[in-house]
Amino acid sequence: MSFNRFLLPIVRRLNLSRARSPEGVTVENVWIPGPPGAPELRVRKYEPTQRAPGSAALLWIHGGGFIVGKPEQSDAVCGRFAKELGILVVAVDYRLAPEHPFPTPLEDCYAALSWMHAQADALRIDPDRLALGGDSAGGGLAAALAQLTRERKRIKPVFQLLLYPMLDDRTTIRADHKGTGEYVWTPGSNVFGWTCYLAQKPGGPTAPKYAVPARTEDLTGLPPAWVGTGTLDLFYEEDVEYARRLRDSGVPCELDEVPGAFHAFEVFAGDATISREFIARQVSALRRALTAAG
Repeated sequence: MSFNRFLLPIVRRLNLSRARSPEGVTVENVWIPGPPGAPELRVRKYEPTQRAPGSAALLWIHGGGFIVGKPEQSDAVCGRFAKELGILVVAVDYRLAPEHPFPTPLEDCYAALSWMHAQADALRIDPDRLALGGDSAGGGLAAALAQLTRERKRIKPVFQLLLYPMLDDRTTIRADHKGTGEYVWTPGSNVFGWTCYLAQKPGGPTAPKYAVPARTEDLTGLPPAWVGTGTLDLFYEEDVEYARRLRDSGVPCELDEVPGAFHAFEVFAGDATISREFIARQVSALRRALTAAG
């Protein structure tokens, strides 16, 4: 199935939550200032029991092709990070395209990160140990946010955790997808998602700055990264290429390739050994990065 403008309202009404946050984690919705001139934003906080003051924190950005999704769909993953790492996790309910195309979703994410940084004392977190993470379109927004914070120079995230990130609109014009994109997120959905987000035909000669992370030429000085992707994922080639470019730019980047895995496989087959191992490697990568930043 491919997303289109007729299916979009139906899909948005579906409950996308996969699992609840684990025991030992308190979940709270909070309204925070949005970007200048914009309405307040909702964020969803995941607070583990007896978290130490001055802990690290993670801003999580949910997937959904820029067009669907809510933080609630990430309750399980955000709760897991919070509980296993003893950190605060904040998931942002950014506004969605096509009603709110670029730059609105990215600016909403920046507003959430800015709030975390400004309210570090009240949140009992270390403003110098803020990580970015997300899956699919959320991973693409996390990568773009890392680039945006580098330019604005107010906040310096210490890590990027990018799960099968949606990074390159030029994938929409590839003639041969080499067997990828058969499941979950298809080439047709990709065209629709990018069209909604960019408010223009994707894959053209240019795109707005920071709208498409893979189009940014200079990747130097970005936070260290972990990129995880399956070999049957539509984003496989763009993810591998972005990881290579990060490393070539002097940015430490671990690429985790899962043979035979499709898009978001660990969400749909969470009990499979391959999924549990993939999740464990995410937790380990984030733990190493936050410990090194301490």
